[in-house]
Amino acid sequence: MTSPTYTRREMLALTGRAALAGALAPRFAWAAATSSPAAAGTVVGDSVAAKVGLRVLQDGGNAIDAAIAAAFAAGICTPRNCGVGGYGGHAVIALAGGKKITTIDFNSMAPAAARADMFPLDAKGAVIGGVNTLGWLAAGVPGTLAGLDLALQRYGTRSLRDTLAPAIAMCESGTHAIAVKGIDDVPADRPPVDGGSAGGALLPQQQRNLALAGLLKTLAARNSTESFYRGDLAEKIAEGFQRNGGLVTRADLAAYRAREAAPLTLEWNGMTLHTAPLTATGLLVLEACAILKALDWPRLSAPQRRHARLEALRIAWVDRARTFGDPDHVAVPIAELISRTYTGAMAEKVSVALKAEQPVRLNVNPSQAGGTTNLSAADRHGNLIAITLTHGGAFGAKVVVPELGVVLGHGMSRFDPRPGLPNSPGPRKRPINNMCPTIVTRGGVPVFAVGGAGGTRIPNGLYEVLLNYVGLGASLDSAMNAPRVHTDGTLKVGLDKQHTPDDEAFFKRLGYQTSRVAGANISAVSFDPTTGQSRGITNGTV
Repeated sequence: MTSPTYTRREMLALTGRAALAGALAPRFAWAAATSSPAAAGTVVGDSVAAKVGLRVLQDGGNAIDAAIAAAFAAGICTPRNCGVGGYGGHAVIALAGGKKITTIDFNSMAPAAARADMFPLDAKGAVIGGVNTLGWLAAGVPGTLAGLDLALQRYGTRSLRDTLAPAIAMCESGTHAIAVKGIDDVPADRPPVDGGSAGGALLPQQQRNLALAGLLKTLAARNSTESFYRGDLAEKIAEGFQRNGGLVTRADLAAYRAREAAPLTLEWNGMTLHTAPLTATGLLVLEACAILKALDWPRLSAPQRRHARLEALRIAWVDRARTFGDPDHVAVPIAELISRTYTGAMAEKVSVALKAEQPVRLNVNPSQAGGTTNLSAADRHGNLIAITLTHGGAFGAKVVVPELGVVLGHGMSRFDPRPGLPNSPGPRKRPINNMCPTIVTRGGVPVFAVGGAGGTRIPNGLYEVLLNYVGLGASLDSAMNAPRVHTDGTLKVGLDKQHTPDDEAFFKRLGYQTSRVAGANISAVSFDPTTGQSRGITNGTV
């Protein structure tokens, strides 16, 4: 008999959740230390996890130590978004003074048994039974643990054992406050697991994920994640897949490696953007920025800038759907998409659209996805990191390896279920996701690290921030608070709350269908190499 997928409320009960800093047990009270963050550095992202990272900085760790400790903590305090069983993520790391800028790719990998037609479609083009999103077929090899460990080993200063300690303490802590909005996730024939009503009550939960605490303690004792992929823990994970009709095997787990790669880059206005390469979506952001660079976007009038920024983003989204895939398995024209020749031609299309005051005509195949956590950090030496990690949607595939307390992400949902496309499923392919952490350098020195959470809104939100910070030379606060648009390439455009009614009327006049939407949650840090001071800011609502 296969195990069921779980509802949101059941997942909360299974995992426990430190939703409020004040709910942490006294033994973990040090996470809320309040000495000046500028003296040691800055960590922003999830509010509780960021405090863990701040304490690491105050104790002498570097930005990478802080971000990794915060990432492990985020898996405990926001288990709906990420965790050690998360399908994966990406990090961009800059060492002090720009000595090295690199990326860590820990995206999920499909099992060897995956095939292009593994998710049959119904007459409307939807996956039958939603099995690419919920259940054991939705889970590939989880990459998060390998990625966090690799970043720590190569660029941190602390052991895995010490870095896991805060997350272990949180996992073992007592009462957690859980805001429950309703029981809409619970089937009609099954009561909510906590026995509560359908109201929006704040329910005290005596839920501690002791199985997960045991797993983290084992990893800490071994000071290694090796056994999670190639050892006794891997055997338990593989058995969970086999018991429940999943495809991941011990051989798939053993074959998995997080990997280091050079970032994709773009120079603009005396600064250089360094972003995570495929299978992240940083290429989309660079392409859209390169089109505006070719258009000499800052010199346009304000209405033209508003129009052009949307058209460049739409073009990049269409190219994402048309060409993006795992470059180890399909040929992706990476260099061409950000070349002067191609972006110049696209800039000309945008220029024509500006004169006609109409959208660029595009053949669009939109994409949808949600979830995710981002953490950005800077230390007093000038090391910077932006790291994004995820289950996918809330609680990912909504399945658990019970012996380990591990919730599995739904990385397979990030493939296009239609065969014959660059991002169709395939044996040991990595799917395209929406993450795009980015670091900006000025004169070769790292000054800005940024990333986001919110599915397809992530690249759109980062693009808007970078346009203002790099393209227009805006301050950190101005760049983060500027209006943002959301598009997947179609004529439907989402506008955040920063847009005025006049802005909305402007886009409607051009021929767009507008709506009001929440933006991505963007978290960024800036670093001043002259003073050694850093600042952080997080905004947006996912």
